[in-house]
Amino acid sequence: MAIADDLKKTLTDPTPLYFAAGTADLAVQQAKKVPDLIDQLRAEAPARIEAVKNTDPKAVQEAVSAKFAEVLGAIDAKKLGETAQDLALRGVGVAAEYAVRAKETYDKVAEHGEQAVRAWRGEVSEEIVDIAVVVEPEPAAESAAVGADEEKPVAKKATARKSTAKKTPATADDAS
Repeated sequence: MAIADDLKKTLTDPTPLYFAAGTADLAVQQAKKVPDLIDQLRAEAPARIEAVKNTDPKAVQEAVSAKFAEVLGAIDAKKLGETAQDLALRGVGVAAEYAVRAKETYDKVAEHGEQAVRAWRGEVSEEIVDIAVVVEPEPAAESAAVGADEEKPVAKKATARKSTAKKTPATADDAS
């Protein structure tokens, strides 16, 4: 039964849909920036191409080789094992941190999506609904008032039916 309840909750949870809507809305916002970025790259491209042309490949290769030799010389076998273990522990901590950040980002995008859906639908914001809930009377007092109002129309309808019932035989006697 718990699995069925979890499945129902999952199927009725709108958060993934809001996340998708938020992602789409953010993608549209970023896509609107593309023409400006293309213009900027078009303006910077000649200078970048010229810088690459003027770079000496032999100098780059020598710099990379020197750095590689420096790194290889600094490696110590004992420290390598300790460093690997330390890096593994750090990796677990970083993974946990990223999981928390991912959940926070998911929630933010889902909230953004919910706001985007409301804007697309033209709905009022939650603040106005919250204010309306505070201003409305309590449902118990309202239902008591409705119950009192319901008794009066029922009595009137019953009276109307009785008078209609009396008139029907009278008209039947008049016809005979």
